[in-house]
Amino acid sequence: MNAITTLLRRSQPVTAWLDTWLQPVALLALRLYLARVFFLAGLTKIQDWDTTLFLFSEEYRVPLLSPTLAAVLGTAGELLLPPLLLLGLAGRFAALGLFVLNIMAVLSYWHALEGSALEFHLQWGLMLLLLLATGPGKLALDKLLHRRLG
Repeated sequence: MNAITTLLRRSQPVTAWLDTWLQPVALLALRLYLARVFFLAGLTKIQDWDTTLFLFSEEYRVPLLSPTLAAVLGTAGELLLPPLLLLGLAGRFAALGLFVLNIMAVLSYWHALEGSALEFHLQWGLMLLLLLATGPGKLALDKLLHRRLG
């Protein structure tokens, strides 16, 4: 038996522990963080709706949508999807919706995003992609409902 096989066999209990305990907590923390980021962005938009409409008319270049419709849809998504993501209720749907919002933000404001602002959007996109791929985890209402209904 080679060293790699021995290492893999001996690491199985640690890996099992990580899957059982750390992964659900890490996915919950990820959902918490992302829900906060997007929800606060939505709150900022509704605090000064006139400025939001101005920005969507003059700064953001959302393709295929009127500025008003883009502002309404973007703000609604930022306010409605984060609570779903946080609770893990329709978690993949919420992650997909926020992923699309994030892509639209980058595409519509690409000309002004640079440095850390662009990095944040890329990181949020990767985090959302992870949640989309794995689901919201064991500490989610989706899991509880699946157990009760399944």
